[in-house]
Amino acid sequence: MRGLAIIPLLVIATGLSACTKDEGPEAPFMPSYSGIETRLLDGDLVQFEVEMRGARDAGDVEDYAECAAAQYVLIRGYGFARHLRTTVYEEGGLWRGDAVYTISAALPRGLKTIDAEVVALACAENGIPMV
Repeated sequence: MRGLAIIPLLVIATGLSACTKDEGPEAPFMPSYSGIETRLLDGDLVQFEVEMRGARDAGDVEDYAECAAAQYVLIRGYGFARHLRTTVYEEGGLWRGDAVYTISAALPRGLKTIDAEVVALACAENGIPMV
C-alpha cells in the first residue's frame, strides 16, 4: 500500500519539474527588411516579392508582404485587398515571400480581405516598412 502512495507524488513532481524549467530570456526581435518588388499582373491582380533577415518564422514575412500590399492599395487610390496566396521560404538566413493580392475600391468577397488603412496604420506602429 505504501508503494501506491509514492506513484502520485512522482507524477506531481515530474509535472512540476517541467513547469520550472528555465529556458532563459527570448532573443529580441530585430528584423532587417531588404526590399519589396511589386508587379501588376493584371488590372487588379498584384504580386509582391519581399526579402528580410531576422524573421522569427514565416508569419513575419507574410506580415511584411501584407504591409506592402496595404500601402500599394492606398497609393493606387483603392481601399481594400483580398489575399490570394503567399509562399515563404528561407535560405541561409534570408527569408523571401511571394504574395499575390487582388485590389479593389470596395470590400471584396472572401475571408482573407484587408482594409488597407487599418493594416497600414498597424504596420507603421510595428515598424514594418511599406512600398
